[in-house]
Amino acid sequence: MKFSVDKNDEYSVLQLEEDNLNSLIAPNLKSEFVFLRNEGVKNLIFDLSAVKYVDSSGLSAILTANRLWKDFGLFIMTGVDHPSVVKLIEISRLESILTIIPTVAESIEFVTMEKIEQELQSDPEES
Repeated sequence: MKFSVDKNDEYSVLQLEEDNLNSLIAPNLKSEFVFLRNEGVKNLIFDLSAVKYVDSSGLSAILTANRLWKDFGLFIMTGVDHPSVVKLIEISRLESILTIIPTVAESIEFVTMEKIEQELQSDPEES
């Protein structure tokens, strides 16, 4: 499985560098998700811009990551551009469950805004 991980303090970007996210890739991807979560990655941005096809095993890996980060931080999918990938997500009705943001830059902005919002909620101004 070809991928890259760009780690920052507030988030990490995992870019899958494969055309297909299928049953050959999914087990290794799930392992990488578990590894990143156990390593303490608070917010994960999963970049699918190179991916042209996702099968049910790939979808299972994505849902595993979504569960891993559910009560820990944010799991954001970006680069969901290829028509077959978009169609699979729509058919599966997962667009309402998954956080899908068009670009990596917008995803990073989203993480930053969520962090600011959490800080404001946890540290209200004293009157």
